[in-house]
Amino acid sequence: MIEVENLTKKYGSHLGIDDITFSAEKGETIGFLGPNGAGKTTTMRILTCFFPATSGRAVVAGYDCFEDSFEVRKRIGYLPENVPLYGDMIVDDYLAFVAGIKGAESKAVKQTVTRTMGDCGLDAVAGRPIGELSKGYRQRVGLAQALVNNPEILILDEPTNGLDPKQIKEIRKLIKELAERRTIILCTHILPEVSMMCERVIIINKGKLVAVDRPENLTANPRDSSRIYLRITGDREKITEALGAVKEFLKVEPAAAADGSNGFIVELADGAEGEQKILPLVLSNNWKLNEMRSVETSLEDVFIQLVTEEEGV
Repeated sequence: MIEVENLTKKYGSHLGIDDITFSAEKGETIGFLGPNGAGKTTTMRILTCFFPATSGRAVVAGYDCFEDSFEVRKRIGYLPENVPLYGDMIVDDYLAFVAGIKGAESKAVKQTVTRTMGDCGLDAVAGRPIGELSKGYRQRVGLAQALVNNPEILILDEPTNGLDPKQIKEIRKLIKELAERRTIILCTHILPEVSMMCERVIIINKGKLVAVDRPENLTANPRDSSRIYLRITGDREKITEALGAVKEFLKVEPAAAADGSNGFIVELADGAEGEQKILPLVLSNNWKLNEMRSVETSLEDVFIQLVTEEEGV
């Protein structure tokens, strides 16, 4: 559905994206991640034919973004981070206007707008000016303008940006429903969102791809290390010093413990051997081991690790 090969974009001497390659299959939801300035928006703008790449190739739904841009635009719905809505227009009038711009036949506009408002939960505000709507409803209108041409592909840039928790939950539910019938690229800073909604993850940093994989593969304990959570009663300073002196422990970090005891996250160089060092250490110091459990690696942990390594920190 989407094929990107060796895509590069230069702004003068600055590389916005540098020789990136990835693909998205039909019906797949992909999370596109990276820190600010990594090249995410540049990539989205090339795929939506907003501007051309300097070199490389991008094909969407079988059409080249540079040679067949009008065909590509017919098949894409784009929700930018800052949705360009006309606040003084009525919701259904605005969507009819967008449908016309996107090439809907005049006799089909009403039916198209009605369907899209139903899909996006906008029926209750159809007759209200956009400028009077809540942030959550304005975001729904933004999604509706991206959907009004019934596209095969949706590109969503920070779709839950600025929303409260209830609104975020509603938009996530809506995106999941939309994903049942479309290919979606989801660009977001909210990493749990990606874990919940995406089959694959693309991580970009300084214009270069640093990872392309399924979330569960990325979070499956990279390298040969693992992490455990310890909750120990005793002198915090002495516990920290003793844990830090164990050569099998790569890192020891303080962690929250609700009962007032001492919490630690310990990264093990070799899980099985490292864990065997804990109980003798506790017993020999007359501490009390209240809890010991494995800590799953989160997508956020992986993201920070990959970006930090890429930057050489």
